[in-house]
Amino acid sequence: MRLEAEYTAAPGTPRAGVVLCHPHPQYGGTMRSLVTSALFEALPPAGYATLRFNFRGVEGSEGSWDNGVGERDDVVAAVDALAGELTSSAPLALVGWSFGGDMVLSIADTRIAGWCAIAPPLRFSDGAPVAADGRPKHLVLAEHDEVRAPREIADAVAPWTATTVEIIGGASHFFVGRTDRVVAVVDGFCARLRSAG
Repeated sequence: MRLEAEYTAAPGTPRAGVVLCHPHPQYGGTMRSLVTSALFEALPPAGYATLRFNFRGVEGSEGSWDNGVGERDDVVAAVDALAGELTSSAPLALVGWSFGGDMVLSIADTRIAGWCAIAPPLRFSDGAPVAADGRPKHLVLAEHDEVRAPREIADAVAPWTATTVEIIGGASHFFVGRTDRVVAVVDGFCARLRSAG
């Protein structure tokens, strides 16, 4: 099965690699959705080799919706593709928004240096695969999230290991007018992975 994807190399040696996972395919989510597009535009010039892709059955990707099960395989396929483009010194971060955030928190692949989940509803994953993992996890939540209250998410992840939570003030689940803040947070997270490596 072939998945549609776009890759942008960083100028020079990449500071890190980033795989971007988009929102819920059944509600119009694609790799061109707002937050995913803002990150895909901003991260490569900042030094990050960046890959975004469409989950199975979305736009040019083959297959069909699999209720968040087969979609985990799609994330691993994207990690495979990006890992092949990176040097061993460049950490690889998984970054996902909404449903994509849940998918990110479902993958405990040893090649991943850290996870950044943006407004994950924790409905397609409770994060169990990564909750006790010592690698860094950062959740970026919206103050006025309409899908699930940020306090509920923060409480759910409070027992997790190596996990931080940041709430973006004034933001809705869609981060309209706040994508610059999301970009800055993801940039900072990826920079920390590079420093830690």
